[in-house]
Amino acid sequence: MEKKYCIVTTACNDKENARQITDTLLEKRLVSYVQESKRFSSYYWKGKIVKEDEYFLTMGTKKSLYKEVEKEIKAIHNYEVPAITMYEILDGNEEFFDWLEKETKKE
Repeated sequence: MEKKYCIVTTACNDKENARQITDTLLEKRLVSYVQESKRFSSYYWKGKIVKEDEYFLTMGTKKSLYKEVEKEIKAIHNYEVPAITMYEILDGNEEFFDWLEKETKKE
């Protein structure tokens, strides 16, 4: 199987910001789905340990759309330096990939 699909993740500390990212990416057909889960995070920021709830977003898309997804997230995200990661999908069921292909914009 050609590896042309990926999972993109990011996290926000504001539910409205997470929903804005979700809605924008879906409306622009840059992702086929977004899963949101609330998590507790601890991290260093500007020399201090920060502990807070975050909304973790997991999104499915085509690798060819990743740069557009990243650009949109950066434009909307309320963090100065958002963590945006992309993981290549190595394998999966063809029906899922057919659906993902159909529900994202054409290149």
